[in-house]
Amino acid sequence: MSGLQEKLAHTLAVMEQALGAFSPVTFANSLGAEDMVLTDLIAKHQPDIAIFSLDTGRLPQETYDLMQQVRNKYSVELQVYCPDASQLEKYVAQHGVNGFYDNVENRKACCHVRKVEPLQRALAGKKAWITGMRREQAVTRDALTESAFDEANGLQKFNPLLDWTNAEIWEYIKANDVPYNKLHDQFFPSIGCAPCTRAITPGEDIRAGRWWWENPENKECGLHVGKSSQMKFTAAT
Repeated sequence: MSGLQEKLAHTLAVMEQALGAFSPVTFANSLGAEDMVLTDLIAKHQPDIAIFSLDTGRLPQETYDLMQQVRNKYSVELQVYCPDASQLEKYVAQHGVNGFYDNVENRKACCHVRKVEPLQRALAGKKAWITGMRREQAVTRDALTESAFDEANGLQKFNPLLDWTNAEIWEYIKANDVPYNKLHDQFFPSIGCAPCTRAITPGEDIRAGRWWWENPENKECGLHVGKSSQMKFTAAT
């Protein structure tokens, strides 16, 4: 069994045991390359895991195109959550449409309205959630564990692709004809809202194009930060 096959088997085992021990489980699909791998795996092996995505209102057109592709290709439903209109209007009135460029506090406030609050609605009533986060992605993620209790949201959190490499993600995508965001072909390895995402140059960190005007240690939107107690959950392989 190759290294990728072993990781694939382990990832499936993590999802199976998560579903068995913490049902109902939901998967937060940001439509990045990692999340498309998980979308394909869930559709093929664990369709009882719900899938949702956050439409911030400022996503690139290519992301919306992929959202439609997911709907057309897979039998599992992709539920979409949008920002609360009143909160968004209040933010824009206070800071302006592009106020997130002014300082880190404004940017995080924008992320809260467009991502964190909708996430809380998406996670309501669930016992666990799954993400496509990997240790290799950023300095803010090098201490990630495969499973931990997410105190901020009050449920268990799983990162079943934790130790996959970028090369392995793309090997799976190509081998299984998984749809992906076409911005990846234009040197966008990490894709968020259009105003907060740029292409990277050779040698840059794969998340260098996210909030590029900020220091690397600030580059999280609030979905994956906060208190977390390390409750290990070991999947059999």
